[in-house]
Amino acid sequence: MTTITALVLILFAAMLLAGGKQGFVSFLGLMLNFCLVFISVVLISYGFPYLIITLVNAVIILVISIYFGNQQGRNADIAFITSLVVVAAVILLIIPIEHWAQVQGFGPENTEDLEGLSLQLGVKFLDVSCAMTILSCLGAVAEAAVAIATGLVEIEDHNPTISNQKLKSEGLVIGKEIIGTAFNTLFFGFYGELLALFIWFSRLHYSFGMVMNDKIFISEFIMTLISSIGVILTIPVTIWVVIRHKNKAHSTK
Repeated sequence: MTTITALVLILFAAMLLAGGKQGFVSFLGLMLNFCLVFISVVLISYGFPYLIITLVNAVIILVISIYFGNQQGRNADIAFITSLVVVAAVILLIIPIEHWAQVQGFGPENTEDLEGLSLQLGVKFLDVSCAMTILSCLGAVAEAAVAIATGLVEIEDHNPTISNQKLKSEGLVIGKEIIGTAFNTLFFGFYGELLALFIWFSRLHYSFGMVMNDKIFISEFIMTLISSIGVILTIPVTIWVVIRHKNKAHSTK
């Protein structure tokens, strides 16, 4: 048994013990998302348009992440609509930024690992970088949307006559509660992934300018910042979708 197989089995057992049937469904969704990401890589490598492949898989991943990981209901519908709106807005930010930043490809730190390997892959590294950034922000956006939507729907269910202004203020309170945790998750994920690179910077005495112009560092930093922007945008968009659903429900009565 390999280490990865053992860890997957431990994860499956932990999710099953903690969540029962819902834990099993969440684990199944996780495996499906992994397969979708793998399929995206294969299709892009075969020359299919990266943006179309990424957008289609992003929508499917959001469906699986939100509806497989949570009880299906109004909160899941709201979270899904919110995630689509936020991801669409973030994509409009990602594509020009990746073009302007020019951080695609490999940095000088990769030279030794790439010796003897061909870089003539037939795929633009800029396309790969855009696709990677889009897919990397999905989890943070979906998580924030589910948390805020669930809280607001719970508040509305307990107080159906709540005003839009009060619902908005409650949504901002919930958003402030989760935003710190979301940022910490993104930051420590960024820090942990690049710890070896930071040690490299320190031992080779990189200046601040060299660090800020390093492709690997800036590429990961951009992904972290865009994911953070996505989380921030999720708060007002979720509040807007919840209030819109509430007004629509009241107008049909």
